[in-house]
Amino acid sequence: MKVVAVVPVFNHAGAVEGVLRALRGNGLPVILVDDGSDADEARLLDELARPPIVLARHQENRGKGAAVMTGLVLAHELHATHVLQVDADGQHDPEAIPRFLAAAVDKPGALIIGFPRYDASVPRGRLLARYLTHIWVWINTLSRSIQDSMCGFRVYPLAATLPLLPALRHAARMDFDIEVVVRLAWADAPILNLPVAVRYPPDGISHFHLLRDNLRLSAMHARLFFGMLSRLPRLVARRFGKRS
Repeated sequence: MKVVAVVPVFNHAGAVEGVLRALRGNGLPVILVDDGSDADEARLLDELARPPIVLARHQENRGKGAAVMTGLVLAHELHATHVLQVDADGQHDPEAIPRFLAAAVDKPGALIIGFPRYDASVPRGRLLARYLTHIWVWINTLSRSIQDSMCGFRVYPLAATLPLLPALRHAARMDFDIEVVVRLAWADAPILNLPVAVRYPPDGISHFHLLRDNLRLSAMHARLFFGMLSRLPRLVARRFGKRS
């Protein structure tokens, strides 16, 4: 078993240094994927990317999902079996890293998803938007086994995830985190939810575009709903079999 951390970054050079320090402190090799950061930010990333940190770069911004997929493929080429994905904005508590790695050792075939534990800094509007997505994910998987499909702190088993990438090429932005989880659930991958503390720093940078990304998420939920309908007999049989 070999775990490699993948950190997609777009103009988060200031915050990502602490993330990299925490990952290296846990003995993890790191793939830093620069998704078209501005020139000044890119220079800072060049300075941070010293071995064993590998820097991959998109010349233009292609979206978080595209950056994660680049990292997953590169991790496989480096003979990794698992990827710990961590967002670059420093919102997630690095103290959770050892627990996630231990869970991956214990359940190597499982997708391990962070279940956010927010402090008072979380914007209330984001909580409502996340809950709406949770409802759609529960509908599209016929299950409540996924407690949070949007958390950017998770462990992917590459053997189960890589075969799904061709079906996810269109999920290049914020929709990737959600859709890959649903597709892994459809593929009957075991799913483990682990709590992780999340805080929103007052100077934090968000790349969520209200109109563009909400339209993409709406289209994704509709697409997954029809995908669920085409799989309905199998999903129902699976749930009935587990209950019996």
